[in-house]
Amino acid sequence: MARTLIQVPSGARKGEVVEVRVTIAHPMETGYRPGADGRVLPRDIIRRFTCRYQGEVVFSAELFPAISANPYLSFFVRTGDGGTLEFEWQGDNGFAQTERRELQVA
Repeated sequence: MARTLIQVPSGARKGEVVEVRVTIAHPMETGYRPGADGRVLPRDIIRRFTCRYQGEVVFSAELFPAISANPYLSFFVRTGDGGTLEFEWQGDNGFAQTERRELQVA
């Protein structure tokens, strides 16, 4: 399991637009770089990120080999009645990780 850093506001008002920031520790190997033995290292990237709020997709991104290691994404979400933000990363070699955070709305 990869280490994630997720920043969600501790509280918000209904209808407020809040910033969500996520980072995941991942090497993001392009598949073009040679290793110490001279052979090309196999590709290993995160290909897709999706964020759902109360089950509805509010942000998604397709990632490509040109993105840096430990991808950082920042986006905005309009709050509803509060609920769960679900973050999902999918990548090469069967990589998949899901994290959840509660968004408290007053």
